[in-house]
Amino acid sequence: MTGSTQRPLLFLDVDGPLIPFGAPSGQYPTYATGLDALDADANPLLSRIDPDHGRRLAALPCEVVWATTWIGDANECICPIIGLPRLAVVAWPEPSEFDAQDERNGLHWKTRPLVEWASGRPFAWVDDEITDTDRAWVAARHQGRALLHRVEPRRGLTEGDYAVLDSWLRQPS
Repeated sequence: MTGSTQRPLLFLDVDGPLIPFGAPSGQYPTYATGLDALDADANPLLSRIDPDHGRRLAALPCEVVWATTWIGDANECICPIIGLPRLAVVAWPEPSEFDAQDERNGLHWKTRPLVEWASGRPFAWVDDEITDTDRAWVAARHQGRALLHRVEPRRGLTEGDYAVLDSWLRQPS
């Protein structure tokens, strides 16, 4: 299958988009979503996750991929809360010779690996740390369509964010 006929990717961060920094802990009782009390006690931030994110993400015409420092823990801790099956996970590379220069230039450390992972395939990236520097870098180096969507970290993903994503993902390649 070529990159142009595959569904777009949705690279999804956890902290900020799914775990809003401004949400009160305990807003969503995790025990009601399949996690036991020990999991909720071990990480009280999990109770900030709206379980309805799973339904909203599943309705988007894309392949959702974890793009988070949670790495595989996102499948273990987040998927049961939001009701999604295990998702692909971006494995972050070891530090490279580009890191220091990218940091000086204001490029997010995830940008280069996500473009490489997408390999020309259309993608949306949802994160709370995306800047115009990342957008310009991706526009100059990624052969496919790309949407770098910054989420307000105090609110997390909102209906407005989902509307933007859905509209972009449904545009023809």
